[in-house]
Amino acid sequence: MGNSKNDVAWEKIFAKFDIIQKVNQNGQINISSTEINEFREARLMTKFDHRSQLPSLFSENNLSILPISRGGYLIGTFETFHEFNKDEIEVSKINFPTFLESLDFREINSEATAINCAFVSKILHDFTEEDNLLPTVSGRMSSATFDFNINSSITGIYKINVKNAQVEIDGGYEGDFSLNLIEAKNYISNDFLVRQLYFPFKLWNKKIKKTVRPIFLSYTNGTFHLREYAFENIDNYNSLKLIHQKKYAVQDGSINIETIEDVLYNVKIVKEPDLPFPQADNFDRVINLCELLNRKIFISKEEITQNYDFDLRQTDYYTNAGKYLGLISNANEDGQKGCTLSANGKHLFSKTLSERQREFIKLILSHSAFNDALKLYFEDGIVPTKQKIVALMKRSELFRIVSDETYSRRASTIKGWVNWILCQIEE
Repeated sequence: MGNSKNDVAWEKIFAKFDIIQKVNQNGQINISSTEINEFREARLMTKFDHRSQLPSLFSENNLSILPISRGGYLIGTFETFHEFNKDEIEVSKINFPTFLESLDFREINSEATAINCAFVSKILHDFTEEDNLLPTVSGRMSSATFDFNINSSITGIYKINVKNAQVEIDGGYEGDFSLNLIEAKNYISNDFLVRQLYFPFKLWNKKIKKTVRPIFLSYTNGTFHLREYAFENIDNYNSLKLIHQKKYAVQDGSINIETIEDVLYNVKIVKEPDLPFPQADNFDRVINLCELLNRKIFISKEEITQNYDFDLRQTDYYTNAGKYLGLISNANEDGQKGCTLSANGKHLFSKTLSERQREFIKLILSHSAFNDALKLYFEDGIVPTKQKIVALMKRSELFRIVSDETYSRRASTIKGWVNWILCQIEE
């Protein structure tokens, strides 16, 4: 069992209402916010934007929870999440209006600001191919009444009726031909809760004649990633398909091969710290964690795990990676263990986006194993194999790595971070 506050409270609720047995018998069980509030605030107990955030009893028993009214929820074996595709796509460069003083793309600290920046820089216009795009709907509203089908591992298809549940739209923009409903996140994740697109879609699809287009916007490290989905069967929660996607970044300096080679051959190699060598393959997520800390000053380990699509092990892996680079420090607040940006990390986030990218590259390449791996890439013209990377690691005097198995796992991080550096090169 998990030991988060949500886990502990849900264990008590499952025991009191015999939830697992009733779901096995009936495929679902209704529960009210009043019943949940007896143990912990329902608002905190039912917010699961990603599969990794589900309490242990939910994930172990293939369960999910959906709101079906203002104060009512349904627990069942429903497929509520959808995995993001992992395709690599090119980034389109865009210009940001230089006359604006009240909006700065370098200081995007909320989903609302990310959407505003995407609107004023014409990212939304380009993505939707709507020239006359205007903000029309946003915020919380009632879902009204509708039915839908959802996949269930027990009943196959389960029919759900929703009556005046709360719907929240981060941004709605109407053009000549469509209403574009945006769900935004300013952190990276592996999947998302389909409800955040589906409920707004169901509400507005029956209220207007124009096409309603659900769009998921992710923002991190200067890049806007937009994905448009369509529900092939408007009455089926699980019928969504990715229609198209595009990435955008604001013009803010550039990095070429010469820039990277200059850092590679001139950076001062540091002594390896007495810290675990990183096991965090996705460097974008290292940056994203630093971004979150830059906005919040202190984040507890539990908050990282519950709010940002990291499981408990990944929280340790990615915070340790930040510590390895000197960007993150351990911290305690009100008896909770967590982390904060180091002085070096704060200084890095005072720079422009392009300067920041160069600094990340410099920090990575100041460690000999990464430096040697990138040099090998430039010599051979391909990213080194895992076997070659392990050979480089073994001569780098890494902290407390002894087994070949551990070397092999950590080699994936070197490969991932080298690939990230190469992706910064602009043609």
